[in-house]
Amino acid sequence: MADQEWAGFRSWLHSIAVVTFDLELGQVIENVYPASSTTSMATTLQDSLSEQDKTNVCYLAFPDSNSGIMGDIQFHFRIRRSGPRVPACSHHREYNSRCLPPLQMDHNFLFGFAYFRQVKDPSIRRGYYQKSVILLSYLPLVTFFTQLTTLIARKFFDSGELPLEVACHDIDRWTPPTPGHHLTLPVLGTLIELHIPSTTARSGDSSCETVTISSSAPLCPLSPLDTELFPVLLPLLDHLHTLWELSLTAEPLVVQAPSPAQCSATVQALTSLIHPLRFVADYRPFYTIHDADFKELTSSNSSALPAIILGVTNPFFNKALQHWPNLVRLADQPNNSKSPARSKTKVQSKFRNETKPGVFTATKPLLDKDKDIVKKITKGLQLKRPVEVQTALLRRYFLELTQTFMIPLERYLTSLMPLARTISPYRAPPKVRPFSCDDFIRSLESSGPQLTSRIKGDWPGLYRRFLKSPNFVGWYNTRAREMCSKLTLLHLESLAEAKIGIWMAGKAEVELVDMVLRIRSKLAEARREELPLPDIVVERLEGHVRTIVGTLPADLQGVIASKHG
Repeated sequence: MADQEWAGFRSWLHSIAVVTFDLELGQVIENVYPASSTTSMATTLQDSLSEQDKTNVCYLAFPDSNSGIMGDIQFHFRIRRSGPRVPACSHHREYNSRCLPPLQMDHNFLFGFAYFRQVKDPSIRRGYYQKSVILLSYLPLVTFFTQLTTLIARKFFDSGELPLEVACHDIDRWTPPTPGHHLTLPVLGTLIELHIPSTTARSGDSSCETVTISSSAPLCPLSPLDTELFPVLLPLLDHLHTLWELSLTAEPLVVQAPSPAQCSATVQALTSLIHPLRFVADYRPFYTIHDADFKELTSSNSSALPAIILGVTNPFFNKALQHWPNLVRLADQPNNSKSPARSKTKVQSKFRNETKPGVFTATKPLLDKDKDIVKKITKGLQLKRPVEVQTALLRRYFLELTQTFMIPLERYLTSLMPLARTISPYRAPPKVRPFSCDDFIRSLESSGPQLTSRIKGDWPGLYRRFLKSPNFVGWYNTRAREMCSKLTLLHLESLAEAKIGIWMAGKAEVELVDMVLRIRSKLAEARREELPLPDIVVERLEGHVRTIVGTLPADLQGVIASKHG
């Protein structure tokens, strides 16, 4: 089948890979679905994995060899793409423009959702059957793809390759991912109901997708879902305020856990603590020493550490990353019925013990800990409060804390917008004033969070750290683009409402032609940027062009018409 015929599938998934263990070669990709066409046209259109991408996928497909895991395990990873790639498809551009910032996709990174099986098999020379089914996607819909992987991989392990081929055809018929819509997605005889929150969602709503599965057999994924934030973060309950600050300011952080399921779920949870802000810095939910970036990330230059959260299971990282300032070390999955107080560890500034669980940080927290939320969650444990309720309490608390932090930034940014009355239809639109860190910090005295929040501490110090982070740069760039688009729209609306006949009186031909070219250029830019320009504005502007062109000499009209053509 020609590659372009898989457009529906590609709007959801990059591909499905099966990785196996070869005695001579180690971990290798056995098959990739859907099978690619061999025509040159298809090869051009297909967003193929580079050799480096394939190597990364192979090594991340299996738990680290030291883990000794038998049976099935599920986890996810995230790789940086290498080599040439095709531009984002229209479905993906549309998706990014409509979804909440934390759910936007980044085409420089690919998620892998892995389902690994290892069982004893005397018929195999090595004595073990080892295989992993991996769903690769640009979409950061962790809850959805974890459950989809469970469904597809189990069918593969039960019945072989055919379910993978059928699943590809089923997914190819799905509606593209559309934020704000309730999607019904049939796959392998099961119905998945999916809702992806859009930018119009209420500010207090979750930034995660909602998934409901109608299946004859209960579907229990083996790795925690985004909806299960509470059990994932319970071992870290006493340190969540510190970890929120580290995530917010994108400090280098290592999460070490006994299994890839635990470390990938914890890393993902830490990035989601700062919702509705998007975690723009790099993060790798599961990371191995074989990764292409390993040497760069573990170089001993502690003054130039990357802004990244790494999830690891190999004890080798104790030595390789001992110069990193922040470490979370997790014990085996705790029993949720016990109080988290038993695993309480003093926050230390040195990586003292190579096996002791806890949070070790050289970065001093700047805000005081809010003990009320810790008490509320701990009381919920005693009352056997449902996991979903505990998760909702944690999410709501940190969402409100992040919003409290962001409000002064939003307010300051709004003050940089030019006043509407400074917009003239006949001059270029005014520019947004530049962001001044010093001016912003000064503005906190009269409008900072210390005035309304019960949390005390060095708020200005936290803002200074945040302003140096990729999370600030990502947020600012997005907001600056939105403000520029808003100015362009206001300028075009102002021009549409202008009495062009009065302006034309006494103008030279060169000025009239210049106005025609400017209006056409602005309309083309609005179409290219997909700005929400009302039809009435477009009609009026095109009417202005016709009015001006109608007054020009015939030869000049011909030149303008040919240029427009």
